Amino acid sequence: MANVSDILKRDMNLFLNDLDGECKISDTSSDINLVADFTEYNPLHNGHFHCMKTAKHHFPDSLFVAVVPGLFERSGRGIPYILPRQHRAEIAISVGADIVVEGPPMGVMGSGQYSLCLCKMFQALNTSHIPRGYKKVEGIDEILRRINMGHHVAPKPYRIVDKTTGETLLKGKLEEDNYVITSFANSLSKIGFDFKDKFLFVERIEGVSGTLIRQSILEDNFSGVLDMMPEKTVEVLKQAIKDDDIIYGIRDVESILDTANNFTFNQLAALNLFNDKLAQNIMDNRPFDNLSELKESILHGFSTHFKERIISILENPIEKNSVSEYIDRYPSNIRILGYKNEECLERFKQKINNENISLFMG
Repeated sequence: MANVSDILKRDMNLFLNDLDGECKISDTSSDINLVADFTEYNPLHNGHFHCMKTAKHHFPDSLFVAVVPGLFERSGRGIPYILPRQHRAEIAISVGADIVVEGPPMGVMGSGQYSLCLCKMFQALNTSHIPRGYKKVEGIDEILRRINMGHHVAPKPYRIVDKTTGETLLKGKLEEDNYVITSFANSLSKIGFDFKDKFLFVERIEGVSGTLIRQSILEDNFSGVLDMMPEKTVEVLKQAIKDDDIIYGIRDVESILDTANNFTFNQLAALNLFNDKLAQNIMDNRPFDNLSELKESILHGFSTHFKERIISILENPIEKNSVSEYIDRYPSNIRILGYKNEECLERFKQKINNENISLFMG
């Protein structure tokens, strides 16, 4: 089994180093087109592969960069990824990506926080085009049209609005993939990134379920999901199972309980995503002997994944102020998780406008 404790300690050091770093902007004059996609690849399945192939078909001479969230190996749902990021990068390169860079630490941030970081990464990459999968539902075509017009489209409680015109484009909620698009467009507008005509929206294909794939991995039985993934994904997953390198669902329980049982009220209240009420509730119900008891004491939050994100924060205790500073400096360092060849790496360096580039040594 992968030593999750060691992974988290390593990543905390990387986070703190990034927190101390300064983004060194460089002026670039490269005419290279860079297509950047942001995906967790948890794991990379045929839906992701279809989006990548479609983008490469539309922009055949462009450099394809996959932005893959990395630090702390916790997903947007707050739970551990299936594979450590070096494996996810390996699969992405094998099926067509030219460069894979590390994205922000999703599992220890709120959705608005990591959306803002992602947008700042796309700005640092001098991104020419952004492919993004979406689900075909009523009203989505007009939303996507407004986004490609460069309008400031934003999600609000139970509606989607065009802040450029003041119109309500849709009443009600959007499903996850479509919601992410509007949240991303909102954050791009906030940082002043001109995304007019830069999005390539790719309709999501049917017959692929990330949930079923993840369940098959826990059961070590791929027979029912083999046709949902590229061969390379299956190959890497089987090897990871053989090497006991799957991290899905594995927590550093000792660290989580230590934080919950021993932090003072002020220390808990200062953590990212925490407030005084949540901190007091944990104080009132401790000590905790296991995660189930702890989860019962975590109040419901703004999303269905709130409790798991709080567990990830207790596992990696980062204060609100540190996250705010991290976002301000992001990306202070562009960490490369993988690349196709030296030529692609050199073209990438010519394109981006951040001088701080490093290779991930996992």
